Amino acid sequence: MDAKLNIGTTFKKSEDKSNLSYDEVFTKPIIKTGRWTLLLAIPLSFLPAIYLWLRYGAIPPVGAILTGWFLIASIFGSYYFIEPISYFPVLGVSGTYMSFLAGNIGNMRLPVAAVAQEALKTEPGTHKHELVAVLAIAGSIITNLVVVAIAATAGATIMSILPPAVIAAFDYVLPSIFGPMFAMFAIKHPKFGIFALGMALFLVGIVKVLPVYLIIPTVVFSTIGFAVSSYKRSKKAAK
Repeated sequence: MDAKLNIGTTFKKSEDKSNLSYDEVFTKPIIKTGRWTLLLAIPLSFLPAIYLWLRYGAIPPVGAILTGWFLIASIFGSYYFIEPISYFPVLGVSGTYMSFLAGNIGNMRLPVAAVAQEALKTEPGTHKHELVAVLAIAGSIITNLVVVAIAATAGATIMSILPPAVIAAFDYVLPSIFGPMFAMFAIKHPKFGIFALGMALFLVGIVKVLPVYLIIPTVVFSTIGFAVSSYKRSKKAAK
């Protein structure tokens, strides 16, 4: 009798878990954990500077700190809005938390997620699409830690034996990553790719007055607007 009761209880618990939604089982815990880990990372980022200040009294003037902050903000401030919005369709909720905590989003987390999704032919916006991104990003973080550990211990030695042509080629790493990624997505949606490329060429080659930190958000958000308007027109035409 007790055995039957235990079996029935176990079955009921497993049945209740299976009835839970994806958001309750996966997304909500990810958001909860992601929030406190990212918030914790903010003060931890200042620990080296705080240590140098307390241990050696090394602290720059407030004016120099603010000047440096405004200089960085003027260059990279637009990415604060661009990256979460433009990367989210590939990374998903959990992938976004992981990527912004680990860093190297554009040159590592985003490409590995996109390539893994393309290889498995997952449908954008689905749970499988997000889970594939999570696994790919987790693998890239582990690989990144191993490579960084090797570079930290033997990086100078490795760089010293590389020929100058190889070292100069490192300047083209980002273009070699973003170029194929653009081609991969443009093949799926040619008119959006043509619009984005045309807008970039127009701003860089003809207008020539906007700084880089304005060109990028202009191209990104105008392409998003064009895609949304195209989708709405196609939906109306289908009715």
